[in-house]
Formats: sequence, C-alpha cells, structure tokens
Amino acid sequence: MRTLPEPFAGWFAARGWTPRPHQMALLDAAGRGENVLLLAPTGGGKTLAGFLPSLVDLAARPREGLHTLYVSPLKALAVDIARNLTLPVEQMGLPIRIETRTGDTPVNRRARQRERPPQMLLTTPESLTLLLSLPDAPEMFRGLAAIIVDEAHALAGTKRGDQLALCMARLAALAPGARRVGLSATVAHPGPLRAWLSPTARAEDVRLVETKGGAAPVFDLQLPEGRLPWGGHMGLASAPEILARIEGARVTIVFVNTRAQAELVFAALWRLNEAALPIGMHHGSLEIGLRRKVEAAMAEGRLRAVVATASLDLGIDWGDVDQVIQVGAPKGVSRLLQRVGRANHRMDEPSRAVLVPANRFEVVECVAATEAVEAGELDGEPPRPGGLDVLAQHVLAMACSAPFHPDALYAEVTRAGPYAGLSRRDFDDVVRFVEDGGYALAAYERFRRLFRDAEGMLHVRDARVARQLRMNLGTIVETPMLKVRLRGGGVVGEVEEWFVSTLEAGDCFLFGGQVLRYERLEPAAVIVSRGGEGEPRVPVYAGARMPLTTHLAARVRAILSDPRRWKHLPEPVREWLRLQRLRSELPPRDGLLVETFPRGGKWFLVAYTFEGRLAHQTLGMLVTKRMERRGLGPLGYVGTDYVLTVWSAFEPTDMEDLFAEDILGDEMEEWLAESSMLRRTFRNVATIAGLIEKNHPGQEKSGRQMTMNSDLVYDVLRRHQPDHILLRATRAEAAQGLTDVARIATLLARVKGRIRHRVLDRVSPLAVPALIEEGREWVAGGAEDALLAEAAALVEEATDGAEHFSEVLAEVTEQVPVRGTSVAREKRRSKYRRSAPRMVTG
Repeated sequence: MRTLPEPFAGWFAARGWTPRPHQMALLDAAGRGENVLLLAPTGGGKTLAGFLPSLVDLAARPREGLHTLYVSPLKALAVDIARNLTLPVEQMGLPIRIETRTGDTPVNRRARQRERPPQMLLTTPESLTLLLSLPDAPEMFRGLAAIIVDEAHALAGTKRGDQLALCMARLAALAPGARRVGLSATVAHPGPLRAWLSPTARAEDVRLVETKGGAAPVFDLQLPEGRLPWGGHMGLASAPEILARIEGARVTIVFVNTRAQAELVFAALWRLNEAALPIGMHHGSLEIGLRRKVEAAMAEGRLRAVVATASLDLGIDWGDVDQVIQVGAPKGVSRLLQRVGRANHRMDEPSRAVLVPANRFEVVECVAATEAVEAGELDGEPPRPGGLDVLAQHVLAMACSAPFHPDALYAEVTRAGPYAGLSRRDFDDVVRFVEDGGYALAAYERFRRLFRDAEGMLHVRDARVARQLRMNLGTIVETPMLKVRLRGGGVVGEVEEWFVSTLEAGDCFLFGGQVLRYERLEPAAVIVSRGGEGEPRVPVYAGARMPLTTHLAARVRAILSDPRRWKHLPEPVREWLRLQRLRSELPPRDGLLVETFPRGGKWFLVAYTFEGRLAHQTLGMLVTKRMERRGLGPLGYVGTDYVLTVWSAFEPTDMEDLFAEDILGDEMEEWLAESSMLRRTFRNVATIAGLIEKNHPGQEKSGRQMTMNSDLVYDVLRRHQPDHILLRATRAEAAQGLTDVARIATLLARVKGRIRHRVLDRVSPLAVPALIEEGREWVAGGAEDALLAEAAALVEEATDGAEHFSEVLAEVTEQVPVRGTSVAREKRRSKYRRSAPRMVTG
C-alpha cells in the first residue's frame, strides 16, 4: 500500500485527519492503472478519493492540458465539487486549474477551455458529448489520464447513462491509457454497474472497492398536530411542525417529490414564518441565476432552510446542514438514503432525517423505508440495454468530429457496456437512418445528413448539420416550456406550455415563491407581473412524480398484511387498519384484495395492487378495456401509488378474468393501437435521434408544431417502412419502461389464483383515500362544496362517524385539484386529438 506524499500528508495532518482506507486504496489502484468502482457511505470522502490520485500525480509531475475529466449527473453538483476541490488545491499551492463546463458556462469561457484546457474539467454528459463532437476533440482529450463518474448509479440505466457510456468508449479510443473511477454511495447491483463503467463492458475489468460501516442514519416520523389526513400527497397539514423543526436546527434541507409540491410547501412555510427566517427554494424550473443564488447562500450559511426537489439530491456537500426533512413518502430506499446523506455530511456522524408523510398510506411507506434502511437493503433496477435513439445521436456527433468507417465505429460502440450486445443489423440500420433517414425518408433532402466516400468513410454533409446537432444535443425530452418573464424585468424560470394554455389574462399562479399575475403570451415567453387576486394556481409538471419502487412496495404489503408489524405505526394508522379488518379484510402480502361496492349510482372496484402509479396507470387502461368488452360500462379510473380504483355502470364480477395474465395480450395491443402513447414515445425517440428538431436558429417551435411534425413522420413510417429503426426503438422503449409492463406482468403472475374479492355494501376505510382522489374531478369543475360534503360522508360511512366533518374539510381543502380519467373522454382524445391521456395519479 502506498503512503501519502507531501504536501498531502501535511495537509491531512494539519486538520487532524487520517486518510481513509478506501482513499488510499484508490491511490494504490491508480498506481497500477486499474479501473475502480468505489462504494462508500455518504460523508466518507468518496469525491476526494476519486480526485486524490490525480492531485498527487499533477503535484509530482506538473503539466498543461486536460488530465482529469469529472462527470456529474447534476450541474449543481459539478459547481459544488469545483468549489470544494479548489480550496485544498489553493491551500497546498498546487499548480492545478479546476473549471466547470456545463450548459450554464459562458461562451467566452468555453472558447478558452478549448484553446487552453484546465488540468481538471468538471462537466455533465451533455456537455461532454458536445465537446467530443468538435473537430479538435482528439487534440483536447489525447492526454487524458482519468475519468471520474460521480453518483454513477444515478446515470447507469438511463438514457443519459447510455450517452455517457458511448462518450467513454470514444474517450478510450482517443486516450487509451485513461483509467476510470466510478463513485457511489447507494448501489443495489454493483456487478452490472461495474460492467457499465468498464472499457471492455466486463465487470471483472473494474476493481470493486467497498467500504462498509459509517454511522447509521437517525429517523423521526413527524405527524400533523391533532389529525392525520386520509388522502392527499402534498403534506401541507404538517407545515407548522416543519417550521418548528427548522427553527430548532442550524440548517435544514426540506426535500419534496415534485416542483408543484415545492411551491406549495414553500408558500405554506412562508405564511407561518413570523420570525422571518431566511428560507430558500430550489427546483429545476427556476431560472439558473436564482438557483445559483440559493446554492451560494446555503454554502455561505446565510439560509436556515431550503425547500428542494431532486435538483439537490446528489452529492451536494453543505457541511452546516444538520437536518433533512422529507415531505411525502420517499418512494425508494436508495433515494431516501441519498437525501438523508445531505445532513451531517460526515461518515462517522449520523445523518438525521425527519419523515413527514402526507397521508395514512404514506405513513406505512415511511415506516417500510426506515425498516429497509435498518436492514441494509437497497432498491433499484440493473442497467438496461442502450437506446437506439441515443446511439443515433452519438453516431452523428462522431461524424461531426471526424469521418468514420462503420466497422471501426461498431467495434468502438460495442465496448460501451449498454451496447455490448448490439447486433450489427441494428447498428447498420441506425447508421443508415443517420445517413439519409432510411428507405422511407431517403427521398427528402432534409434527412440527408451524411455521405460516403469511395473508401466507405462517412462524412457529415455540411456545417449546417453539425450546427443543428449541437443545438439539439441531449437525451432529456421535456414537455415544451415557456420562459416566465416579469414585465419590465428578468426571467424567473419556466413553466410548461400546456399550463399557460389554460390561463386567461388576470389569472394568478404561484411560482418561485411569489404570486404572479398572467398578463399576456409572447413568442417563447409568458409575461407576468407580481401580485394578483384570488386563489393562485400551481404549475404542475408532466412526468415529475416519482413511482414507488418494487422493493418498497413489497415491504408496504408485508406490513399491512401482518398486525404483528404494526408496532411502529402511530395509533391513528393502527386504528385505521383495525377498522379495515373489521369492515373488509387486509390486503395480503402475495395475493390481491379487490373490493367492490355501490355508491352514487355506480359501482366501484378498488384493487390493492401496490405497484406504483406508472404501473397502475397502464393497468387501469387495460382493466377498463376488458371491462368494456365484458359490457360492464367502465366510466373512469384512478391510479395512486397504492391502489387502482375503477368506477363503472354495472357491477364488476369475475376478478380472476379482469386481472388475468392474458390482459397483456389483446387488451394491450388494442390499447396501444388506440392510445396516443406510442405516438408520444415516437416523438421522444425521434427528438433524441435528431429526426425532430427542438431548436433551430432564429426559430422557436411550439409543442403543437413538434407533435404535428412527429405525427406526420410516424404515419409515413408506419405506412411505408414499419420495421424502420425508430419504430423498433419506439416499441422497445414502450415495452421497457413507459408503461411499466414488467411490473404489471409480475403482479398478475403473483396474484394468479390468489385474488380475494370482497363485495361490500359501502366503502371500506382503506378505499376512502382513493375515492377522495376520484372526487377531485368535481373540484376542477368548480363544485368544491360537493366534494367536501362527499369526502366527509365517505369518512363517516367508513368509520361509523368516528371522524368529524371539520377534520375532513381541513384535509381536503389543502389538496391540489386535479382531474380523473373518464373512459369516454380518453376515447375522444385518442380518436380526435391524439393527445396524452390525463389521469389522476395520486
């Protein structure tokens, strides 16, 4: 084992520190030229361990040019690491320049980085792809010695991870001696992650360094004073308790699961904040300048708390943070550990977290998550095969850098972990698509982007193609966004185009912690002024909700089914479950409880499936399709993380048939043919692959224009080339994840022959939250009083009057109105508008 040289040994000693074993292990591995995946608890000095070999090497052998490339999943993390790394470098007087390169980097600094690269460059997958697409990429990267991938688990298995793996394959060709280092604290599948990181796509070529131990996190469950909500997912009832927790700590991060929830929680805290404690907010739709101000204020200790989404999940090291509050259930064990690790960012001190469930089901989920942490269990899926749309973007990027031969590029690409199993046919079809669009599109000049010379080398056609690629790089396809611009002022962030289409002049909405009044719409911008009258609306962002993981769902079912495991549940929840057992029965651990009962002139079916909202959305479509075939007259459905609720005109029977495994056959095919899901998936695939442009010089495309363009191409390909590579990629992506078919298949197989059907004369206690969700459709229509009366009646009906109307009234009014799914409305949309189905998803 190597010893730590000066000035590093002195720097550690001056602070009373001793290098940790895993830090020295990475120094030793670097001396041997080994690739390493380091797994260590939060606060264990992973980042320093990753950079330490590079710092030691540059201190011993100073040089110009790029030495170490650091890749982060978050821009904020790259900025934070650069700030934290610069301090020790300056203290030791090392001749090392450290810079960041992200989408927020000024143009002049980007140009300087190409002419005179820093020794250490901290970037993101998107910015790295852009750098590799430049003609001078070989010159910039030829001396690269190390690639560090931080929070590797957050990238592997995603399209951004596919993008990064392809970039690392190119870097291996440009700098064969560059070693790779992956850093992570929470990994359920280290083997596949090592293969993803490996330059040979083999796990055995990446050494695993794993550090166990560290102080166990400390959890506390915070319930609202006086009552515990039955439904809702915002957690606003606990705002007084959250503020009290903030007042009792030095610095707090309040994590929430969505941007809309961040706005609402921040507003609720600010209304109660009589002491004027400095509290900030951070989420991805806020303008970058506002986010940077919040990050700087936290780093300098000028804030007592920040309300944040996943934008601050990973790796941020603010040493004064002594408390994390998670509002709403965490939805995953690994995600909870990641967020808890932001408090007391030290391996030997316990991280402290307060869990604030928004309703009774979330109480059970929070308890399940803390039990899993205590048992040392993690969740998460292993990386999947790489996407062909990402490959198409990469092929064009490499052509923009320099001409290539397909044989050489295929050999390079298949050394990337996600593409190790890529067939030559799929690769050639992707190249043909990039070249001229494929057979069905080759006649159109706009799709011709490459040409072949006599030696079979592929060249980019002209500078316009390269410019368009760089303007549209990236694998994140968001719903079209519009800038929110203050009248006479600057930009404060972005909202989705569809949300703006619902506003009229004078309407007000909550954004960035302030009430804004909608004035008018300009090209690519919403003009607003501060203030406004009436109850403000809250922008909701599509796809923002996190689904419940499979592992955590299994634990929730296990707790519910076994009264012996209720000891950690608060008394209101235990009483709720006892009432359920009295009125009906408890959901089984491995089977399926389905309740049916009449109410309000229609029949309700409530299935306690616990497979997450994404799976329930698809399952609801399939079940209603089968009910329609059986003549049961389905009227609508709601999918939450915990249950699926369907309402129909006639009494549903034969649950074994409604939830049979063959529902994934004819019903799935019919639904896919009728729904707009495949069209939406194709639009995303085509956008990433470069067929549909997000940006064009001097032009701003609306979401409607992009949808029309993609629909036209989709119809042409289906008619003239049904095996086109983008259609194959679309079908593969739909099967892999968008519809969560795998979870549905596992559910149906697990419950086969184990379905318990209880026909009730009224709603059961566990069904009340789902029916409150169904009732929100009326709120959107303006009949709030009807919903409040209905919700009170539901609770009284389920509990024989044990709950009071005033409690239900307070509970329901704190929820955000959203719409349920009407089967008839979904059919009209599918037939005439081809737009996304809108569903209540908890």
